[in-house]
Amino acid sequence: MKTTPVTFDDIPRSVIAVPPLARDTDLNVDEYENCRLMGYLENGGVRTLMYGGNANFYNVGVYDYAALVDFLADQAGEDTWVIPSIGPDFGRMMDQADILRRRDFPTAMVLPLQQQATVAGAENAIRRVVDRLGRPVIVYVKFEGYLSVEAIARLVKDGLVAAIKYAVVRKNSSKDELLSQLVQAIDRRYIISGIGERPAIVHMTEFGLPGFTSGSVCVGPKGSMALLAALKAGELARAKKLRQRYMPLEDLRDAISPIRVLHDAVMLAAIADTGPILPLLSNLNAEQRAQLAPVAQALRAADEKMA
Repeated sequence: MKTTPVTFDDIPRSVIAVPPLARDTDLNVDEYENCRLMGYLENGGVRTLMYGGNANFYNVGVYDYAALVDFLADQAGEDTWVIPSIGPDFGRMMDQADILRRRDFPTAMVLPLQQQATVAGAENAIRRVVDRLGRPVIVYVKFEGYLSVEAIARLVKDGLVAAIKYAVVRKNSSKDELLSQLVQAIDRRYIISGIGERPAIVHMTEFGLPGFTSGSVCVGPKGSMALLAALKAGELARAKKLRQRYMPLEDLRDAISPIRVLHDAVMLAAIADTGPILPLLSNLNAEQRAQLAPVAQALRAADEKMA
């Protein structure tokens, strides 16, 4: 596992995969199936794994956290960057920071809390958790009003930010006032497009972001990595063509649930048996699975035809 400090070069070197977490029937972490998924991603060229919302880290207990992150670190390839998440509530993120400060993860992502939070309170929490962790964190901007541009700029200026995952969904990704203000306020090399393949082209070509996160990369790693390479090379037509193969799965994720659809898509594509999803979420119903299966299988089949 990568243990060196985060640099600007780390963000564009790989699509940042945001995988689900496989569990057995007793809801324990299924080590074998998670290794299958990690291996599938690494064999497809992916070298960054971010365990956050898709892995349902929102519902992981502090008691289970140390063993879980140790497992992920032990199983990752030598040059694979593993990013665990902490939070979203203040007590949990501080307890998890205590656990991570004794380990070699270069950073952690702070999960955002939408309700019982203010901009000043969120900034204060991030400052305190960085002090506890002893290294910069990834700030997750998922919705308006969580952190202001000014607050983010202060955190960056004070050396507390390793990167920013920007994931505010817009009907038109080109018209994003918050992102426009953010790239003017801080070095855009900090900012990761954080909503998968759909807005990645606009975010990288129009806003100058250096890379993107993806859940669907877990089904089609080669194509997603090729999309990143095409964008870095300025091959816009090729990038648009590659992105199109991900839209059927992304459409289902948007229509039903991004986390739940991805969790079952990995299983239905026979990549890994992800098993039951951790409560408070639940797996798809039979009708939804029947709709998803051919989509997931087609994406994997197309991906495996790539060199």
